[in-house]
Amino acid sequence: MEPLEALREAGRIASKVRDTTLAEIEPGMKVEYICDLVNKRVDELGGRMAFPCNVDIDHVAAHYCAPINDKTVIPERSLVKLDVGVHIDGYIADTAKTVCFDTELEYLVEAAEAGLEAAIQTIRPNINANDVGAAIEEAIKRKGARPIRNLTGHKLARYVLHASGGSIPNVREFHGHTIREGDVYAIEPFAVPRTADGLVADGPPSNIYRMEKKRNVKGTAKKMQKFIQAEYKTLPFASRWVMRKFNTPEGAAAFQELLHAKSINSYPQLIERTHAKVAQAEHSVIVTEDGCEVTTA
Repeated sequence: MEPLEALREAGRIASKVRDTTLAEIEPGMKVEYICDLVNKRVDELGGRMAFPCNVDIDHVAAHYCAPINDKTVIPERSLVKLDVGVHIDGYIADTAKTVCFDTELEYLVEAAEAGLEAAIQTIRPNINANDVGAAIEEAIKRKGARPIRNLTGHKLARYVLHASGGSIPNVREFHGHTIREGDVYAIEPFAVPRTADGLVADGPPSNIYRMEKKRNVKGTAKKMQKFIQAEYKTLPFASRWVMRKFNTPEGAAAFQELLHAKSINSYPQLIERTHAKVAQAEHSVIVTEDGCEVTTA
């Protein structure tokens, strides 16, 4: 499959799984069930997970994924972000939406969506990324909210979720890069109440990991390291996926050995600093001659 076709197919699968699953989420549902359902649906449609499904509740802005045997459930009156990543032969689509179970917070969902739409209407070749950030910030503020300043959209490359070469800010900044035709980005505004700090800080481990470096380990740890390298390459993976493959006391010890050896590393959850509730909206786009093509619409 050609790269453009792969990007579009990954986007088609990601958007279908996102919308189908989001419509079924309700208070009391187990987060592990939601994560597994996303994985199953992506597989059935012929895609691969580009990163573990994130189910981020309330003040958790990003990076929560269920560990094996997770007891976490969706609370009443919550804001729930569903973030789905799919790849076809390494070509990635990354998308997210928010479901709201509190009518008083619907404006945050609308603000994040407005910021995303403003970015899509603004981005084009030879524009500075800061102009896109300014459009996002203005649209979110018009809805009575504010953006999270230290989270950004990111460039996508083959098998690389956060590629070098520039990000898409969610606010106006002063030192941005120039957008180029053919660039592929995930644009993801986050909206919080005006009274919030609008900043995230590192929280507890997210149960999402990445391969750092091959280390000299033995036994089950060596088998696990080889499995992770072969199965996930440079993309993030869930501890749940690995522990189901190595579901023994030896497997649990091997996972800790890889962590201690710094063969693998964990992502932290990203928590809004004042514990304000967060809404998110995200699409992946290909920058075209006169604008952009949204692959995850």
